[in-house]
Amino acid sequence: MHTDPMNIPPVSIAAVRQALIEQFADPTLRRRASMLWGTRGVGKSSVVRQVAEHFGAPLVDLRLTTIEPVDIRGAIYADDSREQTVWFPPEFLPGPEQPEGILFLDELTAADQRLQISAYSLILDRRVGKYQLPDGWLVVAAGNAAYHGAVSHDMGTALADRMFHFNVQTVIDAFLDHALANDFAPEVMAYLKVRPDKLDDTHSQLANDHLVGASPRGWEDVSNVLRSDLSDSARRIFVQGRIGAANAAEFFGVLREIQAGTDVLQLLQAEPGEATAALLPKTLDGLYGMLYALLAVTTDEPRMTRALEIIDQLPDADSTEPLPIREAQTLAMELLFQKALERGLEGAVLQSPVYLRYAEQRAQDEAG
Repeated sequence: MHTDPMNIPPVSIAAVRQALIEQFADPTLRRRASMLWGTRGVGKSSVVRQVAEHFGAPLVDLRLTTIEPVDIRGAIYADDSREQTVWFPPEFLPGPEQPEGILFLDELTAADQRLQISAYSLILDRRVGKYQLPDGWLVVAAGNAAYHGAVSHDMGTALADRMFHFNVQTVIDAFLDHALANDFAPEVMAYLKVRPDKLDDTHSQLANDHLVGASPRGWEDVSNVLRSDLSDSARRIFVQGRIGAANAAEFFGVLREIQAGTDVLQLLQAEPGEATAALLPKTLDGLYGMLYALLAVTTDEPRMTRALEIIDQLPDADSTEPLPIREAQTLAMELLFQKALERGLEGAVLQSPVYLRYAEQRAQDEAG
């Protein structure tokens, strides 16, 4: 078991996004580089892109493992009039005509050490050779530490002392928010809600010396596989090849239970009362499978109103095992209201007696 070489607490990718937004907004802090440490698939690259999009700022994304040292330093040529050799900077580095933006140095710790020298010059001095990075640009680097199981070269303390550092780790709630916003397959969200430890099994993967394992990026690919027109056998092969055999076996076992559970379209059409109660899920996997599937098909006011009624009836579920009904109701109400705001359906929620009772009860709970 390794110690904490980072010496900084872990933070979620959502917290990193907000921190980088605030850093970019501050002209002084923007001149100090930031370093994102984290396992593969945690979202380091995408969060930098999101920050650039937030400001409408240009983004120069350099994958350092795919370029040569000369690509950053530039080409050398002979200036006959000065009788000197001169460096031409590369065209992809921003010039004075682009006064602000984000320069992203991805895979910094995995790059060739000769290339790191040039990258470090941009981080330490904001220049390389005769090239000078404009003052309004923020430098963000990303990479893996050796204990993340990736190719990694040690970073010296002199360089580390010139950067803000973020120990980025996967957090299930942040991932599920991302999954909802990007319309992931409901089965993936339901599975990970019940088994959040399966979101990223890097440490288990390394301990067992396995090449393939689960990661947030891997689960996004699994979602795309489930939403595809592949045959069942092909789906199994692709999922196994993305998250590993053991993870895939457990996932497909739960998937069968989820898919054999509640038909949400039938549930939406059922009459309130006994007809609805008879269709409610009876297992934990079925409960969250129904919840996320219901969320996915709630696309208009009538369905929103009916979905709230169904959630209100969850205590009527005839289950042989104890289910977290109150927790599921709270989660469902919050997710439905969030979707209503995004779709302009908040009127259906605010006029619903079910939601009004829920809001009143929640206010009482908070006051007590």
